[in-house]
Amino acid sequence: MRPTSKHRSFTTVFLVELWERFGFYGMAALLVLFMIDKLGFEDSRANLTWGAFSALAFAAPAIGGWIGDRVLGARRTMIAGAVVLCSGYLMLALARQELPYLFAALSVIVVGNGLFKANAASLVRRIYEGDEARIDSAFTTYYLAINLGAAASMLATPWIKDHWGWSAAFAVCCAGMAIGILNFLLMYRTLAHIGSPADSQPVCWKRVAGIVVGALALCLFTALVLEHTLLATFTIWAAGLSILSIFVYMTIRAAPAERAGLLAALILTLQVFLFFIFYQQQYTSITLFALRNVDPRFTFFGHTLFTWSAAQFQALSAIWIIVLGPFLVLLYNRLASRGHDAPVAVKFTLGFAAVAASFFLLAVSGQFAVDGRVSSWFVVWSYALYALGDLLISGLGLAMISRYVPIRMSGFMMGAYLVAAGVAQYLGSAVANLAQLPPAGMQAALSLPLYMRLFNGLGWAALGGMTLALLLLPLLKRLSLAHQSNTTELEEASTTIERPAVTG
Repeated sequence: MRPTSKHRSFTTVFLVELWERFGFYGMAALLVLFMIDKLGFEDSRANLTWGAFSALAFAAPAIGGWIGDRVLGARRTMIAGAVVLCSGYLMLALARQELPYLFAALSVIVVGNGLFKANAASLVRRIYEGDEARIDSAFTTYYLAINLGAAASMLATPWIKDHWGWSAAFAVCCAGMAIGILNFLLMYRTLAHIGSPADSQPVCWKRVAGIVVGALALCLFTALVLEHTLLATFTIWAAGLSILSIFVYMTIRAAPAERAGLLAALILTLQVFLFFIFYQQQYTSITLFALRNVDPRFTFFGHTLFTWSAAQFQALSAIWIIVLGPFLVLLYNRLASRGHDAPVAVKFTLGFAAVAASFFLLAVSGQFAVDGRVSSWFVVWSYALYALGDLLISGLGLAMISRYVPIRMSGFMMGAYLVAAGVAQYLGSAVANLAQLPPAGMQAALSLPLYMRLFNGLGWAALGGMTLALLLLPLLKRLSLAHQSNTTELEEASTTIERPAVTG
């Protein structure tokens, strides 16, 4: 595929992903606060409900990836997921403030995310198939799409909620997804030649009917899981262990030349698992910390520049990723052009160091609190460090799968990676509950020490992740070299087979 054609195809996926994430993260910015403020949830229940929802939303793409690879096609499955997501956001906007309606809407969003997420990433992989040097750059740029949409919606939806109410804010999420669908339809021709083998086959309506029945069953099951914490815990851990078992089975059954890459992908995925425990804090403990212990005013030399609500602080992660991401893309491209690109494992190690510094900065901020509230600038710079770690770990997680996993497994493995992220996020919600307050203890002076201890502990945990990543560098280097050598041999063998015979 020519570079111009690749760029057009990538732009189409980039834009639909941007608007899809606009809807998802706009909803995410509000959900925990909605449950506490409007439904009367305690911290622990709100955190765990959000954790279960996000875990299921991340786990469902393992099924959606398989549907895209084998049944419906990656393009078709992605756009079907976008339509379902739009419906889920509309349900949130129309729902009354009662649990059954909330759980029904969230279950539809889980199904939509399952169909959309893995297949959008799989299309990026297929666009850059055979151009390994550009994969890290492409997925970092793709990650910018996620954060452009997230930043815009996380700033907009809390403001809309404050002025026009919760329903209006959720309706904006629905409108964003609708724009993404329209954009995809207008630019569809640029992706007509990109997709999984199933995209080139006629639609089998019996299979479509089976997918619809399965989606309805998943909706009912998700609503049940969200209502029962014990069932949620069992389901999420069962999903994680099942995916791990399938991964190990696929590695054992894979061709010997593929095993080094798959083993490297497994080790790096386990590191990403640890990262997503930290990632979940921005929706739970850090948001509640901003609500109770952060001065909402942004001041400069005693003058108030502007004021944010607690939910809007979540946008800082996306804003910093947008600022820092282009510099990393330029750096990756320059290193790739010179043949000196740093291994993914080294980038993961640096990412954990940045995350550790981010949490330690939040822990230190408590020493400068006034009346139990810290300056908003501590949160700003903490998110800058966190965003750098996010770019180096989560931003390259999908690129890592693309680099090490055979393309015939890409849809499923993208989904399996997201399952690991989902299980970690549920665990992250449980970690956030270490700083939960009793119903009568919402005073800032009481909550501040709890959050300081939590953030300090998370900083040390991230430092442990960095140490582990350092210790694994030699092993990952050997596996990466073996993978590159095996890939080169397979490509040479394929070229030899395809070369026409020369007759004398």
